[in-house]
This record gives sequence, structure tokens and C-alpha cells, in this order.
Amino acid sequence: MNTEYNKPKSEVRLMKGNEAIAHAAILYGCDGYFGYPITPQSEILETLEAEMPWETTGMVVLQAESEIASINMVYGGAATGKAVMTSSSSPGISLMQEGISYLAASELPALIVNVMRGGPGLGTIHPSQSDYFQATKGGGHGDYHLIVLAPSSVQEMADFVSLGFDLSFKYRTPSMILADGIVGQMMEKVVLPPMRPRRTADEIARQCPWAATGDPSKRRPTTVPSLELASAIMEKNNERFQETYRKIEKNEVRYQTYFTDDAEYLIVAFGSVARICLKAIEEARKQGHKIGLIRPITLWPFPYDAINEVSSHVKGILVVELNAGQMIEDVRLAVGRDKKVTHFGRMGGIIPNPSEILNALSKEFLNNQEV
Repeated sequence: MNTEYNKPKSEVRLMKGNEAIAHAAILYGCDGYFGYPITPQSEILETLEAEMPWETTGMVVLQAESEIASINMVYGGAATGKAVMTSSSSPGISLMQEGISYLAASELPALIVNVMRGGPGLGTIHPSQSDYFQATKGGGHGDYHLIVLAPSSVQEMADFVSLGFDLSFKYRTPSMILADGIVGQMMEKVVLPPMRPRRTADEIARQCPWAATGDPSKRRPTTVPSLELASAIMEKNNERFQETYRKIEKNEVRYQTYFTDDAEYLIVAFGSVARICLKAIEEARKQGHKIGLIRPITLWPFPYDAINEVSSHVKGILVVELNAGQMIEDVRLAVGRDKKVTHFGRMGGIIPNPSEILNALSKEFLNNQEV
């Protein structure tokens, strides 16, 4: 029997981002994982199968027959108050959208991990950030949001498992870890979180009075449907959802700033690309160009106010993404029409280097000054 998860977790480990997700899920006390393999996130399921947490923590790990089956298994587990999760990559997440919408409508907590690859269609197995719209704008039907966390390191891949679950249970809405394929596949040092004991049935009953038991004698729901045939009731349901989203927007915005106090120009980037941009900024500052960076950590709720505040004293903003231009729409909403906002991106799995980013900045804002 694997006894590793009874040991302290303060030591530094070397692992892939996908592996960190799996280990962090076990250590969080996750009750169940239901997923289907797809590159570049297959190591999450593979690591869970190799670690066999059903023998140490009682966690269920099941490879479903499809992405559609896996998200509906998550729906069933979440309805009982369990901490359940799934993971996939871009086209697999597309298949899950109906189930994700059902989770949101049923006000159920769940963690969804999306390690992005290029598209549209089956596209490429190489890294991308082209699921921004799918994640932040509600890829399924209806007026709903997911809490979307964008890690830029293996450490954050591990840390965001507990954060994603905690926020999901706090607000009774699904959370998504939206990582590009670079973060999922790269290896870095990571300190795993301490072990949390799995909740007992009594603890779940106290913490989740809304959870279904299947037992009418418990005076709790026997089912958790997303269907409501009465329009007036469904409107009230939607009003309640929107009130929850306003609370999330007020309380849960997360971002990081770098060199923004004296910045004359601003870069906005998330995930692995933010790290490449930071290297470009360090090089530019050596040459006297005052450039800053904002990295949104929550893509929803988006840090509109923070970007607007910094934009008040910069001359222009460059949004850098591994796509054709998606987050740029939110940046433009943040700063309005008076500020020049432009985009630089690569597609098809091509990763820009710092020089390309500096060249784009020079072309757009610095009148081709050398950087």
C-alpha cells in the first residue's frame, strides 16, 4: 500500500504541472476524479492511477468512456456534496459544456481543469490560450460564469487545486483551472500542500445542507435538477445566480503587477506567456524603456479596475496571448476607447520569445526604437 500521503509535504519536489494537479487533488481530500485522456493533460489521470489514492485516502479515480460521461459523473458526485473534479483539454472541454452549464444551474461546486491546446477543431496537441472565450464567457448556454484561475507555474498548478475547490464550495459554482499546455507539461520545483483529511458524511451534511441524499427521510433533496418549467421561478433562479456572481466580482479578483509604478507602457498577459513577457520587460528596462506588466490570475472575475488604474498613467497597452486576440476584448473594456490597446499573439502551438514581444512593442508604441 502506498503510504506516501501520510508523510509531511514541506519538501521540494520536481514534477510536471499536470502531476502537481494530481498530487494536490489527493492531498486536498478530493473525493472523486472522473476523466478521459487527451493530450496535453493526460498525466493528471495517469498520475492518479499510478498513485492509487483509493488505497490511502479513499478517493475514487475513474476513467470514463468519454468527456461527456465524465462531466455528468462530476454532476452526480457534486450533487451529493462531494469534492469532485475532472480534467481535459480544449476539444474535450467543448464536449463538457452542457454538463458544465447544468452544474452552474444547479449551483453545484466542482473543479474542472483545462490544459489548453490549439484549435479550432482537433487542432494541434501543442500549447495554446485560445480557450479564453470558452472559459470566461460561459462556453455553454445560459447566463452563467465559472471562476477561472490561470496558473503560470507548476507551484500555482498545485496551489490552485485547493483554491479552486474552496471558492467553488464557498459560492456553490464550478471553478476552472485554465492552464496552457506549457504549464501542464513543464517541470519545475514545487512544494505540495499539507494533507487534508477527507470530510466525513456528517461533516458533508453540516457543510452542504443542499446536498442530495436519495433518502426522503433526511428532509433533504432527493434530486438536484437544473430544469425549471415555471418562467417566473427560473427568472428568480437567474437573479440569484447573478447576485452570487456580483459577490465573486467584488471579493475574488486576483492579479499580479510588475514594474507598474513608473511604467510608460503596459503589457497584459496571463499563464506562461506572462513569464515570457516579464523576461522581455527586464531586457527592455536595461535599455531604459519603462514597461510594466499586469498578470490576471482570475480571468473571471477579471481585474478591470486594476488595469484601468494602471492605464491612467501609461501611453499604450500591448496584450500578449497564444491566440488571435481574446483577452484583449476585456482589456479594452477595462480602459475604454481613449487608450491605445493592441495585440500580439502566436497561434498553432508556436511560443513567442522575448525578442518577438519587444519587437511588437517597438513597432506599436516606440516608433521602432531598438529594444
